[in-house]
Amino acid sequence: MITRSAHEMSSAMVSGEITSQELTKKHLERISAVDKEVHAFLHVDTEGAMSQAKAVDDARARGEKLGPLAGVPLALKDVLVQKGIPTTCGSKILEGWRPPYDATVVTRLKNAGVVILGKTNMDEFAMGSSTENSAYGPTHNPWDLSRIPGGSGGGSSASLAAFQAPLAIGTDTGGSIRQPAAVTGTVGVKPTYGGVSRYGLVAFSSSLDQAGPCARTVLDAALLHGVIAGHDPKDATSIDSPVPQVVAAARSGDVKGMKIGVVKELNGDGYQAGVRSRFEESLEHLAKAGAEIVEVSCPNFEYALAAYYLIAPSECSSNLARFDAMRYGLRVGDSDGASAESVMNFTREVGFGREVKRRIILGTYALSSGYFDAYYGSAQKVRTLIMQDFTNAFTKADVLVSPTSPTTAFKIGEKANDPLAMYLNDIATIPVNMAGIGGMSVPNGLAPEDNLPVGFQIMAPAMQDQRMYSVGASLEASLLSQWGAPLLSKIPALAGSK
Repeated sequence: MITRSAHEMSSAMVSGEITSQELTKKHLERISAVDKEVHAFLHVDTEGAMSQAKAVDDARARGEKLGPLAGVPLALKDVLVQKGIPTTCGSKILEGWRPPYDATVVTRLKNAGVVILGKTNMDEFAMGSSTENSAYGPTHNPWDLSRIPGGSGGGSSASLAAFQAPLAIGTDTGGSIRQPAAVTGTVGVKPTYGGVSRYGLVAFSSSLDQAGPCARTVLDAALLHGVIAGHDPKDATSIDSPVPQVVAAARSGDVKGMKIGVVKELNGDGYQAGVRSRFEESLEHLAKAGAEIVEVSCPNFEYALAAYYLIAPSECSSNLARFDAMRYGLRVGDSDGASAESVMNFTREVGFGREVKRRIILGTYALSSGYFDAYYGSAQKVRTLIMQDFTNAFTKADVLVSPTSPTTAFKIGEKANDPLAMYLNDIATIPVNMAGIGGMSVPNGLAPEDNLPVGFQIMAPAMQDQRMYSVGASLEASLLSQWGAPLLSKIPALAGSK
């Protein structure tokens, strides 16, 4: 049962084959069996999950109308607050903090009857591409436990690949949903910026952060997208428009007559041979399904990585100033006569990890007097050029595509001491965040060199997220036919598997 898709699990509950309590218990048992190896979870809320599952079963027994994901378990990235449940953002500075309220995403999940199993591991404050920057230790890729599961949302993606949960929530600032999806053989979606509320999402970079669905199939991702999306007056950046028809698009998978633009600048040197070969095969599948493949150029994409690493650290420097040891979280050095400034310094020294400190320093420098225009101001101008590139490209194509990540999952520790090498993992995903448009990664096979998953990225104009789901569903169906079974059926067995 735990290897089925979320929508299949939902159908099984509707038919009476299984209850939500039974399904939730199976997933909690799976977590207990394999998470010592995977380390996808930071906190498992056994009592809360079973209570939520019972409420769904009781409502179903009363004949109440329930949503399409009612009773289905989910793993929640530990950057979204949940009332009374520890929220750490993968950082020691928030160790033990229990929020007094729910994020809007969490509220919508609860209202839809989705069962929240617990909080997943992540790079500290979502800063990283490997989930090695967590203060609580790295998460391991279920395909090969010696490798990374991507980042910053590696815990969410690993929980899906290890069959610990059929659904998960991630957040994406520069690729933190899509890159983990690519290297774990799962589906990850960054909705249009403002399409899903950021209220209760602990901020890293406010103009870039976006919560989104993670799943094992395109339809599951669409169903979850439909649950969490929509306008929220608590979020000033929330878009007050109807939610795109993502579920209908995922069910149809129709790409006939659609123009699919291959971004020249995201398909060049630096990509692993197996990543490129699978990408070319995927284009052939889409062409056979009736799409027209065209090439487009986005010349300013080559500056996206540099601009991102000025904008994101600058906003991080501002956002993380709230962790001052005065109001909540860790407090160190509070001896008699200690000044507030010394307590802040001691607490931040102990509470923040190396990568977080690096980005705070970079951002503070970029915002400092005499350097603001040269660095942050210039980066924002580049951002405008990237948005213009997308606008021009979308006059030639309905969606744009590229490989999601330049390589398959690398070994844990392989790039830990080389920040630039680590940052390059997001070279194909960052432009989407800079422009605020939608992006999706779907699995498109295994790289022949190492038999590890590869991801195919689909990009759509703002609030046209349904286009990504049409293309993703079409590709998924073609590859299912080619591979004969879902990609995750080929995952090596973990200890404790049943």
